[in-house]
Amino acid sequence: FSNIMMLSFPEYLSSGFIDEAGLKETFSWIIFGLSLPVLFFSSADIFVSAWKGLRQKFLNIDAPIALAIIVTFVRSYYEIITGTGAGYLDSGSGIVFFMLIGRWFQNKTHDSFSFDRDYLSYFPLGVTVIRGGAEKNIPVTQLEKSDRIIIRNEEMIPADAVLMKGSANIDYSFVSGENAAVERKKGELIYAGGKQIGSAIELEVIKEVSQSYITQLWNNDIFSNKKNEEKSFIHPWSKYFTYVLFAIAIATVVFWYFTDAAKIFPAVTAVLIVACPCSLLLSATFTYGNMLRIFGRNKLYLKNASVIESLAKINSIVFDKTGTITQSQATSVNYEGLPLSDHENAIIRTISKQSSHPLSRVIADSIPEPLERLITLKEFKEFTGKGLQALADNTYVKMGSSSFVKDNIPVFTQDTGTAVHVLMDNVHMGTYRVQNQYRTGLKEMIRSLDRKGFDLYVLSGDNNLEKENLVKIFGRNTNINFQQSPQQKLNFIKKLQGYSTSPLGDGGKYVLMLGDGLNDAGALMQSNVGIAVSENSAQFSPASDAILDGSKVSMLDKFISFAKSGKTIVMASFILSILYNIVGLSFAVQGLLSPMVAAILMPASSISIVLFVSLYSSFIARKKGL
Repeated sequence: FSNIMMLSFPEYLSSGFIDEAGLKETFSWIIFGLSLPVLFFSSADIFVSAWKGLRQKFLNIDAPIALAIIVTFVRSYYEIITGTGAGYLDSGSGIVFFMLIGRWFQNKTHDSFSFDRDYLSYFPLGVTVIRGGAEKNIPVTQLEKSDRIIIRNEEMIPADAVLMKGSANIDYSFVSGENAAVERKKGELIYAGGKQIGSAIELEVIKEVSQSYITQLWNNDIFSNKKNEEKSFIHPWSKYFTYVLFAIAIATVVFWYFTDAAKIFPAVTAVLIVACPCSLLLSATFTYGNMLRIFGRNKLYLKNASVIESLAKINSIVFDKTGTITQSQATSVNYEGLPLSDHENAIIRTISKQSSHPLSRVIADSIPEPLERLITLKEFKEFTGKGLQALADNTYVKMGSSSFVKDNIPVFTQDTGTAVHVLMDNVHMGTYRVQNQYRTGLKEMIRSLDRKGFDLYVLSGDNNLEKENLVKIFGRNTNINFQQSPQQKLNFIKKLQGYSTSPLGDGGKYVLMLGDGLNDAGALMQSNVGIAVSENSAQFSPASDAILDGSKVSMLDKFISFAKSGKTIVMASFILSILYNIVGLSFAVQGLLSPMVAAILMPASSISIVLFVSLYSSFIARKKGL
């Protein structure tokens, strides 16, 4: 571009009259040669994009730009070859040059958003690692090569590793779509993305965690269930913008044809270039890109940008109880029943540690570590939402809810709290009572959601002994349901959404489900937006649309409010972009804007849109306390 511009100076400064014989033609043909790589290489992506749109019978944002480039270069080549003029190759190469600068800046900005989201602070997933002879929970980002890790039932393997202890049955359906578990023996390699089915295993990491790989798993179409696939509300705007632009260009041709034919070329070219459909699409792209970064900074990790628009439509919220609105780190555990020997305690602790369910983890942590490593565990099974069973040192053990174990109890009394029953060889040994402690700030968050008109529901797998505490937090008007199985939770959400004519169904609601990702996988999938709450756990649910750190549950009202602001931000940038186009086109159609200036203004407008939406979305986030 700079060389073509320099070689064009003699033509400009001499007003087209160069006295030295042959000099004008020499300059023109050098410029001709320099322009060829600009047309056939530098602008190739623009032509390819426009052509793909046409093949799909759709005029995309690159179509008018490609046409402007073709018109400029073909007209210039005609003048040079016929000797009727010097052409406009300085303007043509300038168009491509400034367009590429604008796109380079856009890509750099987008990369910075993606990098921040994917690597700087990713999922709040943890993994149990053995260091210094003790078990410790660390974020997966801190996992190193040669670390020894423990993977429990239903937990995902975060990195390629070798099996060191235990019996591995790996479900690779996250990766391959095959549901059949694959058995692995000691010393064999287990790949990242597999999920252990059965008792806990010990692995040695041989490769570092690839978070981009986890992202790929999460965004796999297998788990999308066609959720959040509807077109963004901005889609029709960008589609019709191109049609309007071509209509204006045709009108410009007609007007100048009858007024001043010499102005047709510069006016039409400037119209095609200065109009910026890019900025319309960039409005949403960069708004939601920056919002993803802000959500991630506050430990809410969304699967993709379309979840933001879905989150903004929410009018009903369903809460799971255990591990979601209650804290697994701040609970008290009391055992009631027959005295347990050290060996029996060790059995219960060993079995509880195989599960990633919050109640199992709490019980395991409440029992001192006596002879745990001497326990031989076989036939471990976990029944989602019900309990555990296993053969430990030839003792048949069942642990779980009253409905799970009551068939084995001759006389059964009603629970008096959140309870986990223990059977050993069909003898009811006793019950672990877990007293819940609700998350800090939960009551204030619920009141905020209630004031804003959201319909609130609570679905709990436990009995109704916590009802009064929940009523104090949620109020008398909240629909609270107890002893709900995973299937019942899923059906409840379907009724809210209007998929059932049952009297229980309110119908037509846009539902957000907040669950722990283990018992609630079906409900998370069924809901319009499913958020899995994670707290120092490697439990990974691709059924969810977002993962929320447990410490940030009380900020849910702020997250929804910020998501609703996204449309306002996009519309504000739309208005700014449309005003820019109106001003630019008003000069272009009059022939007062050269193609070169138009080529500079177009990426400049895109850059201004990027800066505007980034600053505006950050400003609103600060106002909402994010």
